[in-house]
Amino acid sequence: MAALLADLPSTRLREVTSATAHYIAGVLDRETMMQIVEQICAAASLTEGARVQTLRGTAQGVMLRVLEDGRILWRTTEGTELIALPEALMPAKPGT
Repeated sequence: MAALLADLPSTRLREVTSATAHYIAGVLDRETMMQIVEQICAAASLTEGARVQTLRGTAQGVMLRVLEDGRILWRTTEGTELIALPEALMPAKPGT
């Protein structure tokens, strides 16, 4: 899987590889693994005001703006402002 998706940023590639390894080990069913891979591979078109979350979904918030160097300034639901690389965030799941 890593060879097929080598063009993904390293953080996303690690998550995809982990999901496929869990599927092979029998921890994840095929449908769940496919959902994870599709979600991570989807090109995130993040814009100001978009709801975002970390790749593992441990933190959620709102995108504030893209900085000059391409990193993203975002505010967590707890109110903390953080800076992240675009490949470390993805659109939040609906209803979260």
